[in-house]
Amino acid sequence: MTRDPGTGGWLLKTEPSQYSFADLERERRTVWDGITNPQALRLLHSIREGDWLLIYHTGEERAAVGIARCARSASPERPGPRSQWIEVEVAQRLPRPVALQEIKQHPAFANSPLLRQPRLSVVPLTLAQWTAIEAMARGERA
Repeated sequence: MTRDPGTGGWLLKTEPSQYSFADLERERRTVWDGITNPQALRLLHSIREGDWLLIYHTGEERAAVGIARCARSASPERPGPRSQWIEVEVAQRLPRPVALQEIKQHPAFANSPLLRQPRLSVVPLTLAQWTAIEAMARGERA
């Protein structure tokens, strides 16, 4: 998939022992659910079909590992528990994982909820933040 460089995207966190990027690669598409934090749910409802998503492994790994795309957004027309999910389709694995330590050192993330609210499982990314992670994944200075 070719990503539109004119937009930012979203970072979705997952515990790889529960569901990993490798699982998404194998399945190609999945329902992304299980989010209970009210702020994360509001952000999840902001993700639209076609939006780009960085998949981030939590736990021991703590790194951005792959790129996906929203295949179906949460819908206000589907109130209740069935509206608390999106469908995600795999795009590509990053050339190398980008560790949280690297992300913390990049100035684009100084005020990011990724660093200020580490338990938030859905995080908006600016274009500068997305571009920085892609560059770091390629081993370039961002």
